Amino acid sequence: MPKFAANLSMLFTELPFLDRFKAAAEAGFVGVEYLFPYDFQKEQVAESLQVAGLTQVLHNLPAGDWNNGQRGIACLPERVQEFRDGVGKAIDYAGALGCKQVNCLAGIAPAGVDPDQLRETFVENVRFAADRLKEAGITLLIEPVNTLDIPGFYLNRTTQALSIIEETGSDNVFLQYDIYHMQIMEGDLARTIERNLSKIRHIQLADNPGRNEPGSGEINYGFLFEHFDRISYDGWIGCEYKPLTTSSEGLGWFAPYRSR
Repeated sequence: MPKFAANLSMLFTELPFLDRFKAAAEAGFVGVEYLFPYDFQKEQVAESLQVAGLTQVLHNLPAGDWNNGQRGIACLPERVQEFRDGVGKAIDYAGALGCKQVNCLAGIAPAGVDPDQLRETFVENVRFAADRLKEAGITLLIEPVNTLDIPGFYLNRTTQALSIIEETGSDNVFLQYDIYHMQIMEGDLARTIERNLSKIRHIQLADNPGRNEPGSGEINYGFLFEHFDRISYDGWIGCEYKPLTTSSEGLGWFAPYRSR
């Protein structure tokens, strides 16, 4: 059975960030993920992980000015050096946190830039990050994101991501498959996951519409969880959803899967 990780950028947000680790452990999660650790000293985050007895499953590479709407810089030709500096920072944090995989957000495609230049920039940045991360024993993920929530997001479909991975020629780049994003963009979830299982190293979930907890929308999560067992997916599933009410009240779906 897959292992579930609480996304602390979405769950338990009524608490200060460093207090969310304990809350996640008490709720029965054995791992955590979140957008970024960089606003805190790595030693602080590592201590919160250790005290709560959790595994750090995933965080993102630095992704630009998030608070002002930037959603990654990996496809932006004018920010290649900033991207490469961010890879070093991510390795520093991931090493301290025992995190074995990080995600690269492609970013929003700027208007007026040649699509071939955007792709070349993204491929070269992904190849660079994959090589650096491999030296540190860390896997790189890339994630297609829907263009309804983030208009213009460069990487937005599974086939596009797989072609990018192939073009890099790297054996250290894999797919982060977000069920919510891909339900919006392409559907056919179960067959897509099964067909590309060898390239998928991390899955995230939320229901649609609303990006709320499983059971709140149109996606049949009971079927999908059973499907993951049938196809022997044993990786992590990150719970990256917005609770309809509170985090604790929205965990009814999770009761059969609690690990503690």
